[in-house]
Amino acid sequence: MTIENTAQALDELGIGPLTDEQKRLLDEQGYFIVENVFSPEEVAEMRDEVDRLAAIEGEFGGHEVHIEPGASRLSNLFNKSPAFDRCLTCAPTLAAAHYLLGEIHVGSLNERSPGKGSGQQHLHSDLPRIHATDWRGVNSMVMLDDMTEENGPTRIVPGSHKWSSINVPDINMGEVKTIEIDEATAPKVPKDPMATYPGEFHVTGKAGSVAVINACLWHGGTTNISGKPRRILHLFIGRRDVPQQLVERDHVTPELLARTSDTQRYLLDIEGADPKITGYPPMPKEARKWAVADTPGTKA
Repeated sequence: MTIENTAQALDELGIGPLTDEQKRLLDEQGYFIVENVFSPEEVAEMRDEVDRLAAIEGEFGGHEVHIEPGASRLSNLFNKSPAFDRCLTCAPTLAAAHYLLGEIHVGSLNERSPGKGSGQQHLHSDLPRIHATDWRGVNSMVMLDDMTEENGPTRIVPGSHKWSSINVPDINMGEVKTIEIDEATAPKVPKDPMATYPGEFHVTGKAGSVAVINACLWHGGTTNISGKPRRILHLFIGRRDVPQQLVERDHVTPELLARTSDTQRYLLDIEGADPKITGYPPMPKEARKWAVADTPGTKA
């Protein structure tokens, strides 16, 4: 079967549109949360695979995108285990991305879990934008553990997707060389992007829940004060004309091509790809660290 567009792909997967309330929340607040997207059995399988892969990759976990001292990271997950294939049918994320972006593809699937006393990040946006409606991506947090106030919940600033993007990770800047802060946003920019921001909201939820955010929303990790696991998958969906965070066809394995459907290959943007990697993806000798791009006026 040839998949011609996103609408056909989502129809093949049985994914319908967002509810009116989800659209309102995404438009006005920049996020919404859905409970029980994945069953306890599905969550347990993905969690076990995260632990297995983290043991293999150690300090270089996440190297295909970036590593982060103090946090366990993994990237390129679709090529490493079929347990994560179910994320290609994550209805809240895919429906939100289609609603906001139109034609879409998977940008990446990563995992992040901060260790005890670690996890505080700059308040940042995941993507830049060059005009008011230049939405380039939707990110989501698939909770494999309960996310609580004690184990490093993600903080967000509701409505901040309407402001200028700040502190975008350098790997996500694309063709944008630097971000200028507009006049309306300038008074809102934090002098210390690591500090608590007035009105910030902490995303919490039970394992199996999914939080969906506009990728321009100001957000960041917080400190895991308890040391309890906080394994979260970041399922990022980009506008189809925007380069993927992880270019899937550069990493695709024969195993992934063999087990995915036409629809899944369309969403991964790997139709007709020639596998370059056989077996477990190789480990590097060094890796890029998580870093924010230079945004005028946003550094502490």
